[in-house]
Amino acid sequence: MTETGQTRIQNRFQACAREGRAALVTFVTAGDPDFETSSAILAALPGAGADVIELGVPFTDPMADGVPVQLAGQRALKAGQTLRKTLAMVESFRKAGHDTPIVLMGYYNPIYAYGVDAFLTDARRVGIDGLIVVDLPPEEDEELCLPALKAGVSFIRLATPTTDDKRLPKVLQNTSGFVYYVSVTGVTGGAIADYGAVGDAVARIKRHTDLPVAVGFGVKTAEDAATIAKRADGVVVGSALVERVRLSLDDQGKATEKTVSAVTSLVSELAQGIRSVAKAA
Repeated sequence: MTETGQTRIQNRFQACAREGRAALVTFVTAGDPDFETSSAILAALPGAGADVIELGVPFTDPMADGVPVQLAGQRALKAGQTLRKTLAMVESFRKAGHDTPIVLMGYYNPIYAYGVDAFLTDARRVGIDGLIVVDLPPEEDEELCLPALKAGVSFIRLATPTTDDKRLPKVLQNTSGFVYYVSVTGVTGGAIADYGAVGDAVARIKRHTDLPVAVGFGVKTAEDAATIAKRADGVVVGSALVERVRLSLDDQGKATEKTVSAVTSLVSELAQGIRSVAKAA
């Protein structure tokens, strides 16, 4: 690959900015509801309008995830998904010619069990662009963040409504790729109560960094995405997409012929919503 993960993410956000719009960042859980269907969803996301893909690594104790993402992780684990299989999915995605940035999102335990050095070597080899590891605070950057940056893999940090101006510089210190602003206090899947406050928070974060700021947690519809896209550099949608997977399954929880299209149809709607508004200067 000619680009590192850091530059591929940067280039994609810059390309969206040149178009005068926010990027659409889509989250799906690797292996949900099974490896083959999940691989097909992953392969279909770029064509549906995803600019950046967050690929969730299923974990047994997902403390930051709401019920829809928890259930997606349970379905994936039941189907035998592992971190190694998740890397294999990305490797196949890259071999098919896709250049959409992929960010793995999950928890530190599976990476620790894999071995940090071995994981980063394999992640870089298969084409992982960035990591979001929600249970590693900035005080533990030496565990994974700094080795990832050295390996050319972005480490994306979460900022929340409770991250004040005193804490924010520490959060941003080794962040790269983009900043993920969590729009609600709580787990994934909650509703955004005050869009104006979200816009103000994005502006506050951008006073501390030149990195793009993407907003997630609570974005469910094309209308939500369009509203957020007016003020943010990126819009992250996850719970609504994994719910589309769940609702498409048969009575035995197996994929149907509607599963892939159920996800991609919503992605297309979200992409159209984002493209319908011009981002505020």
